[in-house]
Amino acid sequence: GIIEIVVAVLVLSIGLLGLAGLQVRTLRNSESSMQRGIAVVETHAVADAMRADRINALDGDFDLALAAPAPTGATFAQVVLAGWRENIENSLGEGATGSVDCNGALCRITIQWNDTRASGGQETFSLTTEVQL
Repeated sequence: GIIEIVVAVLVLSIGLLGLAGLQVRTLRNSESSMQRGIAVVETHAVADAMRADRINALDGDFDLALAAPAPTGATFAQVVLAGWRENIENSLGEGATGSVDCNGALCRITIQWNDTRASGGQETFSLTTEVQL
């Protein structure tokens, strides 16, 4: 009788440990999914601002490299890009950044952030969106 109880408790505890592990993995993947969704929203936000100021966007006023610091000027493009970079860092964590690279009317918007919790060790994750102005 007591051996059967010990075996039943052992089997139950292994099952509960597996369930706890599954819950942890689900939470990590949900956070990663949320971050990807935020990145998509942020790419659309800067694309909409570029469409609002299409002439200057076609002239390259919105171009910004990943490693470049956020602009500090007072033009529409510089204010938008500075706010955009701030939103990215606030939403996706320290070190998150974004870039815009336009070649004529075709623009490539890239957002990069740290996704080690969900990616299993790959430190940076990058999302790139191409838009036509």
